[in-house]
Amino acid sequence: MTEARGSAGSGGTAHTRYASGTPCWVSLMAHGLTATQDFYSALFGWEFQPGPHQLGPYARALLHGEEVAGIGQLPPDRHLPVAWTPYLASDDVDSTAESVRLCGGTIGVGPLDAGDAGRLAIGSDPAGAVFGVWQAARHLGTGVTGVPGTPAWNELLTFEAAGVVKFYETVFGHERDTEDSASAGTDHITLRLAGRPVAGIRGMGNTLPRDRGSHWLTSFQVADADDALRRVRDLGGRVLTPVHDDPRGRVATVADPEGAVFSVVELRG
Repeated sequence: MTEARGSAGSGGTAHTRYASGTPCWVSLMAHGLTATQDFYSALFGWEFQPGPHQLGPYARALLHGEEVAGIGQLPPDRHLPVAWTPYLASDDVDSTAESVRLCGGTIGVGPLDAGDAGRLAIGSDPAGAVFGVWQAARHLGTGVTGVPGTPAWNELLTFEAAGVVKFYETVFGHERDTEDSASAGTDHITLRLAGRPVAGIRGMGNTLPRDRGSHWLTSFQVADADDALRRVRDLGGRVLTPVHDDPRGRVATVADPEGAVFSVVELRG
């Protein structure tokens, strides 16, 4: 659950605090920081300001003055995947990191302080999907949602949903809702906190991309999905799946010029 402080000036919902276990931030590590910022600025209307540099050069993306995402630069000597990573809120990142290890996951980075912004760790679940953990101090997380250019949803794509859901229930206190899976005949679980949906897990079986394995996929809201795809192509990105209808609205999966995969969603009215 997210606590809101009312409507943002852009018409979205502005947030003051994220309950533990809620996706609260999303961050991309890329090789070309300037070119990557240019792509997302043209696509989503983001502006950028410097952020903490504990993990190298880093900038926060702003929309209408509210922080919505982060983009950092990968070290030139590190051949790591270029990917969007969601961060889940925690009241105690050190305790959460220990729970990750005890439940079969791994911690690859941290826990460490990000200046006075907060404390973080980056880990992976037992199936290998990478996620972050954020303990807020001055930086609370995504400042506004519900308008084009902001994160709309995070979905874990894995081989089998039942194989990892217990991990997230134990570590982050998520509750599972399988009604959508039963009714649609798909391997899908909605993760909830206090009855509210916060993320999803989708089992893809043998259709899971072998070159990526289990991974989190972030969706960003757009006003017009078809127009967003045209802009992605014009800006040097790729369309991986065309626009199609799903319960959230009109959705497509794309990749930026460096190959970072994400979705755009035109939400239903």
